Amino acid sequence: MTGIHDVAKVAGVSASTVSNVINGRGNKMRPETRQRVLDAIESLKYTPNSAARQLKSGQNTTLGLIIPSAANPFWGAVAHHVERAARNHRYRLLICNAERDRDVEARYAETLLGSGVTGVILGSSPLNFDHLRDLIRRGLKIAAFDQRVAEVEQNGVACSVSVDQHLSGMLVAQHLIGLGHKRIGVVTGPIKTNSRIDRVSGVRAALARARLELPEELRWQGGGVIGFGDMEGSELGRIGIRELLSRDNPPTAVICGNDMYALGAYAGARDLGYRVPDDVSIVGFDDIAMAEIVYPPLTTIRQPVLAMAEQIVGLLIRRVEGDEIPVDEAFINVPPQLIVRGSTAPIRT
Repeated sequence: MTGIHDVAKVAGVSASTVSNVINGRGNKMRPETRQRVLDAIESLKYTPNSAARQLKSGQNTTLGLIIPSAANPFWGAVAHHVERAARNHRYRLLICNAERDRDVEARYAETLLGSGVTGVILGSSPLNFDHLRDLIRRGLKIAAFDQRVAEVEQNGVACSVSVDQHLSGMLVAQHLIGLGHKRIGVVTGPIKTNSRIDRVSGVRAALARARLELPEELRWQGGGVIGFGDMEGSELGRIGIRELLSRDNPPTAVICGNDMYALGAYAGARDLGYRVPDDVSIVGFDDIAMAEIVYPPLTTIRQPVLAMAEQIVGLLIRRVEGDEIPVDEAFINVPPQLIVRGSTAPIRT
């Protein structure tokens, strides 16, 4: 989709200059500059849309949010709180579900930038931002949600907010070790995001401190799942724990990649006649609304989504509006909170 930045590039002018021509404010610019813009519009067959007409000084009051899938209650909550935070700043929000597909993310981001949206929140925690690098060079400001600080600083990302994922993994493993568990399994989707990598590394670190290991037979990463497993989390949790509990010397506790995996793990444990937490303890991540109302209530890591949404929106708007933000303010790691409920218990002896 052709956008205002494409016209600006062909004409050799800024996006604000194109905006001035589109909105009838080109009478004071040099005639040859105005003509170059008109020629570029004609050659690219560009049709200005309503969002482009709202441009003032090269920006409008709309932000984009690209998330894996609102079908996961965690990301649904993120979208809700981000939209409310944007509205409080008198900004609108366009929400895109990209299922962590890099090509889809790039197409959405291209469309948003072409519509005059210069600030986008990305929630997929990619291993790198190569697929968005050209858009960043063209003026798109990316705010990374749920992404490690070091990675975003190296990739031209405008700002980021994330729970400390490594510490999160350590906290849940330390909790289970403190309850006497030594055979601790992990059930996740494919380990292809920085957030998942960091959580598992935290688990390993805590186990190593206790002179324990995470052997291959206690890990389940989605089997033959294509993609990242965001849509199938509960079913994958069910399948994963059934495989682990069916092996010789099964785990007495299982750490799940998120709360949806954990809720599926409840069902998988019941399928095999296991009781939670009497026979197996289960831990999740995120603290979605259902975590507290299931039985037994789920022990999990709470991500303070409301506060994180307000922080990321505020930071991104400052960057969109031209503020320079010090590094120690632009890239924020939020401490996680371990919420202990009824799904974990001391190991039975």
